[in-house]
Amino acid sequence: MKRHIALLLLCLTASAAWAQDTLLVDKRVFELEQFTTYTGKTIKQVKVGWEAYGQLNADKSNAILITHYFTGSSHAAGKYRASDAAPGYWDALIGPGKAIDTNKYYVISSDTLANVSAYNPDVITTGPASINPDTGKPYGLSFPVVTIRDFVNVQKALLDSLGIQKLHAVVGPSMGSFQAIDWASAYPDKVERMISVIGSAGTDAWTSISLHHWAMPIMLDANWQQGNYYGKESPNAGLVASLMMITQQALEPDFINRTIADHSPLENAPLHDAMAEFKAVRWLRERAQSRAAQMDANHVIYLARASQAFVAGFSASMDEGLARIQAKTLFIPSAHDMLLLPENIRLAHEKLLALGKRSQIALLNGGMGHLDGVARITQQADLIRDFLNTP
Repeated sequence: MKRHIALLLLCLTASAAWAQDTLLVDKRVFELEQFTTYTGKTIKQVKVGWEAYGQLNADKSNAILITHYFTGSSHAAGKYRASDAAPGYWDALIGPGKAIDTNKYYVISSDTLANVSAYNPDVITTGPASINPDTGKPYGLSFPVVTIRDFVNVQKALLDSLGIQKLHAVVGPSMGSFQAIDWASAYPDKVERMISVIGSAGTDAWTSISLHHWAMPIMLDANWQQGNYYGKESPNAGLVASLMMITQQALEPDFINRTIADHSPLENAPLHDAMAEFKAVRWLRERAQSRAAQMDANHVIYLARASQAFVAGFSASMDEGLARIQAKTLFIPSAHDMLLLPENIRLAHEKLLALGKRSQIALLNGGMGHLDGVARITQQADLIRDFLNTP
C-alpha cells in the first residue's frame, strides 16, 4: 500500500512539473469587416485565428511576431489542452526561459488566409472553402488570389488592433520566412529584427516549378471540378499525392533512406502486380493520408500560388526590396535543403552586407533537410537568444 501511495505521489509531482513547464494557450479570433488584397480585390468578413504567449509590456515594445510555414498554423508553442498529443511546432524555442523567452517577450502568431488546414478545429482562416457572404456558398476559385503581402497586412491589422506599433522581431520558417522578410521590407520602421529560417528572399524558377508540381495532382483529380467540389466528392486522391510530394521534397534523401533502411528494389508484390506499391511509397502515402483529412485541396493551390508570387518587398527586383530593410537580420538555412536552396538565402545575406546592412547567417545540420528548420531549430537556439537580446 505504501508503495502505491509513493508511486501516486511521484506521478502527481511529475504531472505538476509538466503543467508548470508547458504553456496552455487560448485560440482567439481576429475579424475584419473587409480586407483589400494586394491586387485590389475585396474579401468580406475575414477571420483568422491567433494566439499569444507571455505578457505585453506597458509601452508595447516587447512584441515578437511568429509567421508560420506552408502546412503550419498559428500554433507555434504550448498546448490548447493538457491532453493534446504534442505542443506547437516551435515549442522547443518559445516559452519561459527558452531562446524566445516568454518571461521577457510577448510572442504572437496568427493563421494565414487560405490556411491549408481549413478543417482543423484549432485553425481559423478565410479562404476558398469559406462561405462567400454574397452568395451563401463556398468561394471555390472565385476567392481572390492572395499573396504573402496579404498575410503580412492581415497580421499588421491584428497588431494595430492591439496597439502594437513596432515589433522587437519577426521570426518565421519557410513560407513564414517569406512573411518575415516582407515585413522587414514593407514596414521597415516597424521591425527592429528579422530572423529568416529555411527561407528565401524571393521565389526562384526552381522553387516555382516545385510549387506548381504540388498543385498539379489536385487539379488532375477528376473530383476537383475546377475547384467546385464542395458538397460533393472531394479530390482526396490528388490532395494525398500533393502532400506526398511536399513531404518528400521537405526531407533530405538520406533521412528517407535511413528511415526505410530495409527498402528492396525486388519486393515481391510489385514484381507481380503493376499496381502494387513499394514499402517506401506506402510509408510516404500513409503519412500524407493521416494529414489530408483536415486540409482543403483548394487551399493548397492558393498557398502554392502565394509562395510562387513572392519577392522581398514586392519590388521590381529582390535588390530593391532588400535595400528597404532597416532591421538587423539573421538567416538560418538548412545545409541540405532541397526545397529552398541555402545558396539563395546566402546571396540575400551577402546583398544586405554589400548595402551596409547588419546581417548574420548560420547553418542548420540536422539531417532532415528543409524540415531541420522546424525539428532541429534548437541547434541555433543560443544564437537566436543572443540575436534577440542584443541591440
